[in-house]
Amino acid sequence: METRSSLRRYWALALCLALPVLAGNVGAQERRIETAAGERMLRYDFPAVRVGIAEYPDGPTGVTVLRFPNGASMAADIRGGSPGFVGDYGFVHAVTLAGGSLLGLEAAAGVAAELFAQGGSQGRWDAIPLVSGGIVYDFGGRDNGIYPDKRLGRAALNAVREGIVPLGQRGAGIAVTVGNGFAFDRGEAAGQGAAFREVGGVKFLAVVVLNALGAVFDRSGQIVLGHLNPETGQRSSYPEEIERLAGGAQPTPGNTTLTVVVTNQTMHRQDLIQFGRQVHASMARGVQPFHSRDDGDILWAISTNEVEEPAWSNMALGVVASETVWDAVLEARP
Repeated sequence: METRSSLRRYWALALCLALPVLAGNVGAQERRIETAAGERMLRYDFPAVRVGIAEYPDGPTGVTVLRFPNGASMAADIRGGSPGFVGDYGFVHAVTLAGGSLLGLEAAAGVAAELFAQGGSQGRWDAIPLVSGGIVYDFGGRDNGIYPDKRLGRAALNAVREGIVPLGQRGAGIAVTVGNGFAFDRGEAAGQGAAFREVGGVKFLAVVVLNALGAVFDRSGQIVLGHLNPETGQRSSYPEEIERLAGGAQPTPGNTTLTVVVTNQTMHRQDLIQFGRQVHASMARGVQPFHSRDDGDILWAISTNEVEEPAWSNMALGVVASETVWDAVLEARP
């Protein structure tokens, strides 16, 4: 009897959890999908990584996929206190960034399913696609439960293109905000940013989806996004914001910065892990505060293992990648 009672409670709980999901994406098969790159974009020269987006405009919410045709080594650095993450494999065929909070992790399954289909649906051990994914909370500015699902993940994979990253309010960055201020009333729209550098044959591509609690700072130390006073239209200084802490403001949850930094330099596992840590830590120069309890910050450090340049130290790689990521953060605006 106790076993049957436990099973009834289990299925009741499962149904309660499933109903919001089912309700949130009712009519998803008919919902319009947008995959066009748009007018604002980064052009880059790095054939080993391709980027695609797909969006449900009536959310709005979206997906950004980085596809690695030959696979790539990966290390994830997770520092935010509220992350949503799947797929710490050490090697990946794609990385999926999505809105929809934890429900958006379904998009990564869609990317994997489409890769599997494109590969002939072969069930061999070495034919199973490896897809890592992370999410941002983008329900704050809307009143519906639409989220990136398997269908949208498949569409984003089919939209990947070589040499182009859509910028601004596109893909996973279609409905994100930044810089709420310590009283959490001074945020503004952010977006998806990207940057590319090539130095001595070593390439670096960074893609950032910015949904941060903190504000964005440029290299001169000036706030360029966030801490916007709604009454005056002026940005308050960091000291001014700190003074407001005395009011006992509590954070609004649902903040995350997702970052993917890719290099063609060959790196062993431990070097890739430390490379990711160095770059992720450096981002606190451009986003402050960062890695709070209410942020879900994740960085994917990726190596396509195409070149071996012995003159480059791991620290030097991290320095250039850090500057590239900062460029991407500054481009993560509407």
